[in-house]
Amino acid sequence: MTPVRLAILISGRGTNMEAILHAAEADDYPAKPVLVLSNRLDAKGLETAARAGLSAVSVDHKAYGKDRETFERALQSVLVEHQIEMVVLAGFMRILTPWFVRQWTGRMINIHPSLLPKYPGLQTHQRALDAGDDEAGCSVHWVTEGVDEGSVIAQARVPVLASDSAESLAARVLAEEHKLYPKAVALAAEQIRSKKKPLPV
Repeated sequence: MTPVRLAILISGRGTNMEAILHAAEADDYPAKPVLVLSNRLDAKGLETAARAGLSAVSVDHKAYGKDRETFERALQSVLVEHQIEMVVLAGFMRILTPWFVRQWTGRMINIHPSLLPKYPGLQTHQRALDAGDDEAGCSVHWVTEGVDEGSVIAQARVPVLASDSAESLAARVLAEEHKLYPKAVALAAEQIRSKKKPLPV
């Protein structure tokens, strides 16, 4: 089957993006990254994407002020232009409007640094430490209108050590993210391929 055309949305370095690009070099990987899209002109991941031969595009959210939907319509135009079939959020630091989420229902995934449904939102590692949790981790989930509320595709777990700070725990979780996300992208892409949904317009 033909690989799903994939866009990766980033706001910064794009380390999870790099992990996905590396995995996608395999001949049997079910997704083909073709576009990296950022809301920040200075996102370092854009340089990485360009070196890898992908289209690397930025749409500066600041140019749209508080008009989130108009910004997202600009994103959507780029996605449609590149005939994207699946969207992966990889450190994309924007909360998406219901309008945009509806364009990609069942075709957009995100990675979150907690064992959902625990700790949606921010400061997940400190919250795990404050709660005295024995383990922490990361979750890949389908994106829905509720923040971090979509169905979980896959998770990875790490033990919480007595010596942990939020920073040390975050570093260990991030290492697991780099292993988990490419596998979860493949699982999601297989589902999308099997449904053969039409491209958004």
